[in-house]
Amino acid sequence: MVCTGTGRCCSFYWNLFRSRRRGSIAPLPALRLNDKEMMANDFDTQSVLSNQNSITSVNSLASLLKEKMQNVPAMIRKKKRETKDYKLRVFVGMLFLIIVFLVGYAYIMYNQKLLAKSYFESIKLHTKTRAMRILDAKGYDLLTGKLGIDLNIEKPYKCLPENLRNDGSHCYEWNSVARLYMNLEKAESNSEVKCYSFSWETLVNNFYPTDCFDIGDGVYWYGGGLTKGVDYLLNKASFDFSPFVTGDTNTKQWGNAVKRFFLNSKGIAILVDDKTPLYVSINKNDSQQICLRGRNDDFAFVNKFTNYSALNYRVCTGPDIIIAHDNLTRMSLWDGLTENDNTIIKSLLREPVWHIPAYSQEELTETIIYNYTEHVIASGYLHVGHVLINEFWQKHIGDFMFDPDRFPTLEDTVNILHRRGFRISLTIQPFISTESDNFLEAVAKKFLIYERNSERSIPALTRYKSLASAGVLDITNNATIPWLKDQLKKITETIGIDSFYLDFGNAYNMPRYYQCSKTLDNPDQYKSFFMDQVKGNLKVFGVSSGISIPHPPAFLSLPPVNSSWSGLQTIIPTVLSYGIIGYPLIMPGPIGGDFVLSSNYTKMLSFYPMRSPPLPEMELYIRWLQMATFLPVIRFTHLPSEYRNDSLTEIAKELSVIRQKTVVPMLEQFTSDALDTAKPIIRPLWMMDSSDPNCLFVDDEFTIGDGMIVAPIIYRSDTSREVYLPQGVWKDGIDGSLRKGNRWIHNYHVPLNKVAYFVKMPDNTRF
Repeated sequence: MVCTGTGRCCSFYWNLFRSRRRGSIAPLPALRLNDKEMMANDFDTQSVLSNQNSITSVNSLASLLKEKMQNVPAMIRKKKRETKDYKLRVFVGMLFLIIVFLVGYAYIMYNQKLLAKSYFESIKLHTKTRAMRILDAKGYDLLTGKLGIDLNIEKPYKCLPENLRNDGSHCYEWNSVARLYMNLEKAESNSEVKCYSFSWETLVNNFYPTDCFDIGDGVYWYGGGLTKGVDYLLNKASFDFSPFVTGDTNTKQWGNAVKRFFLNSKGIAILVDDKTPLYVSINKNDSQQICLRGRNDDFAFVNKFTNYSALNYRVCTGPDIIIAHDNLTRMSLWDGLTENDNTIIKSLLREPVWHIPAYSQEELTETIIYNYTEHVIASGYLHVGHVLINEFWQKHIGDFMFDPDRFPTLEDTVNILHRRGFRISLTIQPFISTESDNFLEAVAKKFLIYERNSERSIPALTRYKSLASAGVLDITNNATIPWLKDQLKKITETIGIDSFYLDFGNAYNMPRYYQCSKTLDNPDQYKSFFMDQVKGNLKVFGVSSGISIPHPPAFLSLPPVNSSWSGLQTIIPTVLSYGIIGYPLIMPGPIGGDFVLSSNYTKMLSFYPMRSPPLPEMELYIRWLQMATFLPVIRFTHLPSEYRNDSLTEIAKELSVIRQKTVVPMLEQFTSDALDTAKPIIRPLWMMDSSDPNCLFVDDEFTIGDGMIVAPIIYRSDTSREVYLPQGVWKDGIDGSLRKGNRWIHNYHVPLNKVAYFVKMPDNTRF
């Protein structure tokens, strides 16, 4: 388009601009403020609007924005109120959940309390879980555990009236599987110890009642006997269930002497009934528990009347470990003791036992015995004593007569030895070789243990030491003991034998399928029967194993020990363990060890052909001699003179003087106490002060009564050690100085020619 004139062209562009602006200005949308709908100012709906109307529209928009900005604080306050409402709802919800939890917990605990009933004021038993707690007077736990571990039935029932006992026991039954009886035993009026009995009766075959007790943090456990790991502290032991019978710790779990007695440092003791077919496990799978199980089997615990197992034991609590131990092991050993018996005891304390080294018949002859005693006398400082001759004095084990070929003039030799002051002791065994003439007589007269379920009473055979095949005397047969006494009487009267040493072997040396005239609860009961039968008829000065205190003057021998430093290190833990379980009279093995074998044992020592151990290294012999000087009986095979060393001879002389002047008087004093109360002569440190935690775990020191502490060197090349002295004042045996107790002596110097010992001084001693 071409403009023809200035006016017409300007008019055209103005109209075009107005129409485009009018089209660009549309009504504002409705706004909702504070939940009220507010409309913008009315706009000109005419086709042409003035400049004033446009300005008004802009002002209205600014006003609207201003009003909206003024309402922002109100919106913020509204959101804050909504946030507060949300927090309040959350708080109320949480409070509700807490209340529900507390109500539920209170309900559960109430029901648990109903299930965990109290018995005898001190026992709490949760009848559903069978968790058990024994409490002290203040309500604190003394012992915790769980009863009936393998029971899968939760809810028990009270026993029917016809199944209750007349002693007032509480009784529960688990669905015709087992019954549990609990009772408080009547205590003596002056006793500080309470005992609770637990008795399981099984009602089905192949169910083995099992109860486990927590070892507890900071609590030390002792007892049972010598374990395979030589664990004086049972806390260190770890083994699965094994029959609680004597054995050889090289291949079996327990040693040559056991007692069903376990004790802890809080004064809690567990005593298992002798008739219980007892299996024990400790720390199985790191459980930190001692577990007892009643289980019949086909050897250790044979019961021909029923296959049902039982578990009966007592849990006793005392104010402390010393009071509990004294009350539960106390007994007098004077009953039936003769003046001659007392003489034998004193002679064993004062004089050595000379164990003739012979591991075959060829090594034991009349000449060898004579020459050995000649060397003893020639020393000039060694005392005469008991000459112990092993079983090779017979041609065949069980002959009960000297081999005439090797002992042609024995009667004259014995007379010479008696004049020199020696006493002659013979080793006898209940085993009779099948090659002995006495075997045929014993079979004919049915003196031997026979095979179980044998219709014709076939003798049950076994093997022991040098015997490849032997029968075992049936001491439950009333005719057997008189026959044995007659055999031994001939030796005593014709040869002049002073005493006998009884070598029983262990439970596993019995025939596998043994059967006696009277049924035994277990193979170890044989030893107790034997001792009861010969009491007062044979002069027995030692036994090789046992499950009860042998009648004095018999001392219990320690198990055979390997001739090595590791063998030396087992002696103190063994002596302490046997003393704790109630064997006060202990006879260690010979100085230097009993045998030499590799560490890879595959069977019991009694099944190995033994040979004479070589002369031990001199340092080992010296340290062994130093320890043995302070033990109740000192026993030799190798003489100090065999080393042909002047320094060793001087050490042996000095130790002999210490024993006679210092040790023997103390041994005699505490042996008298042992015969009165059965308290051990050799004791752990805690028997002096059980409140001292350091005394509870020391296993390389021992005391003689409460008068002396001995801390020998037991490791090769050591010339110093740590020594702990309980409270009191102690006189140092090496330099004579006084030392205050209740403390450790670090790096205490002990040269090869000295042994560390400390004598207790009177309480009023001052530095």
